[in-house]
Parts: sequence; C-alpha cells; structure tokens
Amino acid sequence: MLRQLALATVLFACFSQAARAQLPEPVAQLLAQNGMTPDAVGALVLRGDQVVLAHGAERPMQPASTMKLVTTLVSLEQLGPVFRGRTELLSNGELKNGVLQGDLVLRGGADADLSDEVLEGMLRALHNAGIKRIAGNLVLDRSLFQPARLDVGLPPFDESPEAYYNVIPDALLINKNMLQLDMRSTDKRLQLEMQPALAGVTVASAMTLIDADCMTWENGWKLPQTVRGADGKLKVLLQGTYPKNCARSNSVNVLERDDYIDGLFRLQWKQLGGKLSGKTVTGTAPLDARLLAEHRARALPEVVRDTNKPSDNALARTLFLSLGALEADPVLGSRPLPPLADQTTYTRADAAIRSWMRARGIDDSGFVIENGSGLSRIERISPVQMGGLLRAGLRSNWAPEFLASMPIAALDGTMRRRLGGSPAAGRARLKTGTLRNVVAVAGYVPDANGVQNVVVAMVNDELAGEGRGRAVVDALVDWVARSGAAVVPNVAPTPVAAQP
Repeated sequence: MLRQLALATVLFACFSQAARAQLPEPVAQLLAQNGMTPDAVGALVLRGDQVVLAHGAERPMQPASTMKLVTTLVSLEQLGPVFRGRTELLSNGELKNGVLQGDLVLRGGADADLSDEVLEGMLRALHNAGIKRIAGNLVLDRSLFQPARLDVGLPPFDESPEAYYNVIPDALLINKNMLQLDMRSTDKRLQLEMQPALAGVTVASAMTLIDADCMTWENGWKLPQTVRGADGKLKVLLQGTYPKNCARSNSVNVLERDDYIDGLFRLQWKQLGGKLSGKTVTGTAPLDARLLAEHRARALPEVVRDTNKPSDNALARTLFLSLGALEADPVLGSRPLPPLADQTTYTRADAAIRSWMRARGIDDSGFVIENGSGLSRIERISPVQMGGLLRAGLRSNWAPEFLASMPIAALDGTMRRRLGGSPAAGRARLKTGTLRNVVAVAGYVPDANGVQNVVVAMVNDELAGEGRGRAVVDALVDWVARSGAAVVPNVAPTPVAAQP
C-alpha cells in the first residue's frame, strides 16, 4: 500500500508538470480540421511508471460509458468473482391440499439474468412441489434497493425513453421490462406479434403505412402509448408511420413494470395449471417466510463481460446499486448488506467506490458518479483518475477477468468496427463512450514493442458528434500503438524449406 501511495504521489507531480503537454501531431491536425480546440481534449498515456503524455489530464470531464470501467472493476474487487444476484419465491403460508394459504412473495436480488424463462422455471418448481393454487396475493419485493423504484417520476434522459439503453433498473427487473414487437407489413396491413406474451396485454397499430425504404422505418417511429381499458386490460398502441412490405423487430420499455410482471406471472402460472386468487401488490417478505424456489445469476465476471463488451447501461447500473446493497457470500454468492438508517443505496455505492479509490492512492476530488453507467450529464472523472483505476486493474487479482470484459479493437463489442487498419487492431482493449457531446476511450494499448500502455482520451465538445470526436481518440490510440518501434537487426532472413 505504501508503494502504491508513493507511486501515486510521483505520478501526480508528473501530471501537474505535463498538464499542458502538446498533443501528437495526428491528433492536433484532426482537432483543427473538425473545428475543435485542444482544450476539448483530456488525454493520458502511461507506460509502466512513465508518463508518456498528459494533456489536460487533471480536469474532471464527462466520460460517457467509459465510466463503466469504474463500476465493473470496483465490483470485481469488492464483490468478488463468485458473486451472484438472485431471485427468490417465498411464503409464510401453509400448504394444504395443493393450496398455498397466504401470499407468494417474488423477491428481487439484483439478478442480472432474470427473464421469462427463469420465472417459468421457478414457477414449475412451485408446481412440482404440490402448489396448485395461491390463495393470497402476489407480492413484489424490491426492497433490496432504497428507494425501491428509481424510475418513478424521473424525467427521461432523452427523446427515446422506451429504448433499452434508457432502462432504469430495480432489484426485481424481468427481461429488463422489454417487449419485443415483430412488425410485418404488406401493401395494406401491418401484422404485429409481441414477445413475451402477457395476460391482459395486447398490441395494436395506429400506424400509417407509407411508400418508403424498409431500411428507414425508424424515421416514422413514435413513442407507443399504453392504454388501459375499462376492464383493466392494457393495449400497447403503436404510432407514427411504417413502410409497406417491410419486416422489422423493435424492443420497447413502455409498460409499467408491475403490470409487466403481473401479466407474465399470471399467464405462465395458468399455463402450468395453477391459479392465483389475489392481486399483484408491492411489499416486502415477512421475516418468517420460507424459501420455495430461487434462481441465481451467472457469476460476476460473466456479467461484467456482458456489461463492458456491448456497453450495457442497465447491467452497469445494477452492478453500481449492488455495491450499495449487497456483499459477497462464499456460499450463496451474495447477501444483503445490513441496513443503515437514512442511507440510500446510491449513497452507499458512491461511498464504496470512493473508499476503493482512496485506498489505491487515487484522489477522488472532482469525481462525480450518478449511476455508474456513464449515461449521465453530470458524471465526471479526470484522465488521471481513470488512469489510476486502469493501473489498479492491471494489479488486481481479477485482472484477467477485467481485461477480458473490454472490447478488442477491430474485433468485437463496441470496438468491432474501429481501428481496422491500425496496429492496435486485435491487440488494444478499450472501453468506449459516446454521448451527444462526448466521445471517450479508456483501456490498454500495446505499443510497437509489445509494452502495455494505459490510454485515456476524452473529447468534450459540441462538435464531437458525427464521427469527429471518434476520429480524434482513435488517432491517439493509433499513435500509441505505433510508438516505441523496436530496432530490427540487419540480419539476412533464414530460408524456409519448401513444403511437400
């Protein structure tokens, strides 16, 4: 620990001296060509203990989805590789002649894999245990996170509140609350199918069919309406325009999540031959409730990979909240943290991350984390802080799992179509970040000698969109990958024997 703190002090002194270091020529040229100034960029390149480049590196900046590196590394370090979220079915009611005499509680435990297939398996376990009818209510317990519903009353992040990237998690989120809508049109009509099927929920169209290229179908898409009829049934009504002779699918988050779970539970339970007498309500499990069925999510390293590779906001936000609600359990994988009065889950998660940073000599001054995903207008981190985190990632016991979660340049994840002609292709592991006015990358780039470099680059500028900011940060990554070229000895090539 003393070595870490001493090294951090040395590096911070270097950053201060090099805070206005000149950017590499390819990067500076692209900035000028795209109408941006060097002040729009914060960049840091570390090669071992050497500061190769530090430009505006101490300034807190918007990181976009590179903030997921903070959430995922701290989760691996604090929760451990055997951590698993879980979902439980519980009751304190007696089972008599196939009837559960009481409520059935569906308790959420930040299960990243909770789906309609998982719920069906849990209900089948109930049925196999002899439960045919539930005499009480279905109680939805989201109390692991406080407040239990962060999405209620929160204004949408942008103009697409129904999109998956905008889903705000809770502790009991099935299918991320998404409905998949399959849309197939002819010249005269639009046929719709909805997955998963939900009791009391249908989908209908108020869309106008138009002559247009099927590839441009999103141009006429409008936010669907959810209409509740006098009988209590729900109709998801599609609006806008749609091309004739076009087949497309779209996943939307438009149902209130209690309605979603209610419809899914009732349909699946009925299909198994079961009956539910009561209503679906929110609440908490009684202290004397016994476990009837459970599901455990995949181990944390797999969830971290599925967070960073495609840049999944809902998973990142779930992990962030898990830091404030759960701790590692060597037997079960996770267990709730002891409750603390007047502390929200966010407050505890924020404190856990800052404590981790300070223990590794990373000054958290100016650091702001809102939800851990980077989908935020207020989150801030400096290249120095991100660089410190990436250095800690290399020293972590879980470094292989952390590195394996990051997109590989020109190969997969959000980097699959970038840097294809660069020596960084297939070698650099980089988390990307993009908002309207933000483009960022952070990760590890081997140079021409094969030496691992920590690289952080953030562009915060209103002109960063439409590929301009991406070109700037990719140019820096390419520059690092080409740097430090080894001297090749002047030796005649060894003849290669002809193959038979």
